[in-house]
Amino acid sequence: MDLLQYKPKAQFAQRHLLTLQDYTPDEILQVLSLAAKLKLQRKLGMDQTHILRGKNVALIFTKPSMRTRVSFEVGVQQLGGHALYISGPEIGLGTRESVYDVANVLSRFVDGIMIRTFHQSDVEGLAKYGQIPVINGLTDDYHPCQVLADLLTLYEHKGALAGRKLAFVGDGNNMANSLMIICSKLGVDVAIATPAAYAPQAAYVSWAKENAKAAGSTVTITTDIAEALRGADAVYTDVWASMGMEAETEKRARDFADYQVNSAVLKLAKPDAIFLHCLPAHRGSEVTDEVMDGPQSVVFDEAENRLHAQKAVLALLMGAR
Repeated sequence: MDLLQYKPKAQFAQRHLLTLQDYTPDEILQVLSLAAKLKLQRKLGMDQTHILRGKNVALIFTKPSMRTRVSFEVGVQQLGGHALYISGPEIGLGTRESVYDVANVLSRFVDGIMIRTFHQSDVEGLAKYGQIPVINGLTDDYHPCQVLADLLTLYEHKGALAGRKLAFVGDGNNMANSLMIICSKLGVDVAIATPAAYAPQAAYVSWAKENAKAAGSTVTITTDIAEALRGADAVYTDVWASMGMEAETEKRARDFADYQVNSAVLKLAKPDAIFLHCLPAHRGSEVTDEVMDGPQSVVFDEAENRLHAQKAVLALLMGAR
């Protein structure tokens, strides 16, 4: 399948991006297709500023992030809009001011909200009470913008997505959840290798398995890295202690000691497998320099694709094409 030539099966009907579990496979492919087109247009020097001309987007950061802030600010600007950075303390979401009040106030000021925060309920509350599109830039449960960039990267390096296999090694965190969801929706086999105590929550696994049943793919949860990586086209890892879990760093370092992606582990996958990481990476912990900087690593292509994937989300939710 050529994403640049993808023909939608139905009209894009989403108003928000809260979790990709809400999206149909067709809607996800529409996002990826538009991301590929916008990336090509940018490379060719084509003007894109008409898409969000006159639109303002509030970027709320309870959790800081270099990639999320820069990619959204630059993306909005490239589409002709204006981005406003708002730090967590400036709002005090749920403490200084209720989610209901923030949603209604911002709906009077701006045309859309991107929020990167801890609680999924905050994202859902903004969408429920506001009158403008809301984009989940990351919560403790999901990271939908990242996995859109991941699947765009997989497509660029491997071609057709359906029938591929992605293996994730590490904590059953928001990245594992979101990768299970998007891969299972698009017919990509997904395997999660993690210590038993850190496996993804059963609800997310159940969703993914139902998705996979419809798409004809598989979802595997295992403690065995070799089982997960067998036949994998892509190997993915993430930090062992996510933001907010700093107190668990030492314990997690011990618990995940056997789950480092190094050159020996990477060899358990296909010889031409690509290596992915959402960044920031703790080199020497979940991944070695040899892998991060090796010929199979596409982590900087992946990081760049955050920009293009998010521009597609912004365009579909807020723009005119």
